[in-house]
Amino acid sequence: MTTKSTNEELVILLDDQGNPTGHAPKSEVHTKNTPLHLAFSCYILNDRGEVLITRRALTKKAWPGVWTNSVCGHPGPGESHEEAVLRRAVEELGLKVDDLSAVIPDFEYRAVDASGIVEWEVCPVFVSRAVGEMAPNLAEVCDHRWVAPVDLFSSIDATPFAFSPWMVEQLSDSRLREVLREGCC
Repeated sequence: MTTKSTNEELVILLDDQGNPTGHAPKSEVHTKNTPLHLAFSCYILNDRGEVLITRRALTKKAWPGVWTNSVCGHPGPGESHEEAVLRRAVEELGLKVDDLSAVIPDFEYRAVDASGIVEWEVCPVFVSRAVGEMAPNLAEVCDHRWVAPVDLFSSIDATPFAFSPWMVEQLSDSRLREVLREGCC
């Protein structure tokens, strides 16, 4: 969601109980003192039951070049999580998705990257299914792979440092592993 005057993406700020308290431009939120805010993560499956992982563009402010989940982002003011997932899948990946399902609706995390940038988010985790072909936005994603869930779990378990901290934490949840293992939403 963007403001009409600046076309800048707005992020919904939250209090300690997860209640909205206002919004701020995304560019001003992700700092060394990031306030708690609303986000989402989504894992996208294809018809073969593989999950899409993406490598964050090298120009990203936080965790540049790190492998992570399929798509993530922030709902804007007045936008549902589901609407935000659909919007960001197209913006980041050029990909439509369907069969969207919340798997970890209560996920929250705080992490600090090597540069000191903090992510602190209430971040429901979704799983969806890819519809059609993708055309990644290189300003968002510099690489991607479709992988078997069991191979992803093995890689995360063996080398968690190679992946985003939110993905490592999300994939430690048996609910998400089970849905990905079953290949359904």
